[in-house]
Amino acid sequence: MRRSAVTKIFTAVAVLMAPLVPSGANAATAADPLVSQGKPVTASSIEAAGLEPDKAVDGSTSTRWASAEGVDPQWIQVDLGSAHTVSRVRLTWEVAYARAYRVQLSADGSAWTDVHSTTAGDGAVDDLTVSGAGRYVRVHGTQRGTPWGYSLWELEVYGAPTGSGGGTPVQANGQLRVCGLKLCNESGKQIQLRGMSSHGIQWYDQCLNSSSLDALATDWKADVLRISMYIQEGGYETNPRLFTDRVHALIEMATARGMYAIVDWHMLTPGDPMYNLSRARTFFTEIAQRHDGKKNVLYEIANEPNGDAVTWSVIRDYAHQLIPVIRQHDADAPILIGTRGWSSLGVSAGGDETEIVNNPVNASNIMYTFHFYAASHGAEYLNTLARAADRLPIFVTEFGTQSASGDGANDFSRSQQYLDLMAQKKISWVNWNFSDDFRTGAVFTTGTCPNGPFAGTSRLKEAGVWVRDRIRTADDF
Repeated sequence: MRRSAVTKIFTAVAVLMAPLVPSGANAATAADPLVSQGKPVTASSIEAAGLEPDKAVDGSTSTRWASAEGVDPQWIQVDLGSAHTVSRVRLTWEVAYARAYRVQLSADGSAWTDVHSTTAGDGAVDDLTVSGAGRYVRVHGTQRGTPWGYSLWELEVYGAPTGSGGGTPVQANGQLRVCGLKLCNESGKQIQLRGMSSHGIQWYDQCLNSSSLDALATDWKADVLRISMYIQEGGYETNPRLFTDRVHALIEMATARGMYAIVDWHMLTPGDPMYNLSRARTFFTEIAQRHDGKKNVLYEIANEPNGDAVTWSVIRDYAHQLIPVIRQHDADAPILIGTRGWSSLGVSAGGDETEIVNNPVNASNIMYTFHFYAASHGAEYLNTLARAADRLPIFVTEFGTQSASGDGANDFSRSQQYLDLMAQKKISWVNWNFSDDFRTGAVFTTGTCPNGPFAGTSRLKEAGVWVRDRIRTADDF
């Protein structure tokens, strides 16, 4: 968007040495999504305030659940919300670990079936391959390994909803790729994705939680979530570790709901992508390493390049330097490349799509991005998109029904012209933005986040009602 706006050592080593993927897991198991993060969780007891059970499913290895000390047995259980097949459970123990424990599944939270048990637990990380189905997953400790209680930094459950068939966008389409000028699914069919972009996660992270993303996936029926991580303006550069971890968590949350996830490197001010190249290399290396086994990740490497000195040649050179960094770890995911003039295909900077057609990025499985705001970008922009889509693979990773500020009156007539064109040419699109910001471009009314409700239309602004209706229409998968 165009705006300015002695036990501690043991524990730390255990967390840092934890593998990202279990060495004994097969490829299919490794690829199953994390389904427990942010889900409701209960426990037999807690040691003290700040050590509640939800800390074990928050995606952070610096917060933890701890039970009352000196008492056996103890348990912690997570409600996945519906029946799931479970293929993997990963336990990151604090120094207070379980010598003997069972991992159990239940359909109703009452009758439990063991899928793993041990009497020789040794703490650190237990990365378990399991097989079973249930809505509830419980870790039931029967013998402590220390004089204290039981404590987990993270309880991670991996699996998939049962009986879902090809119901989610990712289940229906699998690994995406660029075929010719279109985005295609694993079977080679041309498809169009439709979904929402977050606002900057440094400002509106509270709008991205289990309830809101459940609504986006099931009520809105969105295919894709764009994770908008600003680099400046209080974003990534202020705390790379925090923001990288939050992007990891949001990818997992989208994956658990069967949606595609666009990792948006939201460079904006300054507008030269080269300014943040070193940061981008660091960030995308970790993201691609962690998520290369997933089929639902796309990389948007430069949100809106802008400025008189930022020519197409500069952007192209940036892409040539960054794409190999991603490809070293993820050979399959589509990569989305920003274009000149705030990703307007050059129009906002006095150019057009021919500068890209005549000098394309030398890489495969890529697309070029186009952004528009209907109240600001009229016929010239619409016509450019129409021409460009016949010569270049295009993905509209951001648009609004208002002015380029993301505010002001909605132009639904012009917006519908764009949507009709994108449907005709199978151009995927993402709307700005899934937050309760005060501007008209934010879909929710101020104060909706974090508690909602997010489903239905009771808390939607006019633009939110309009775009939700258009995301909810049937996909052609």
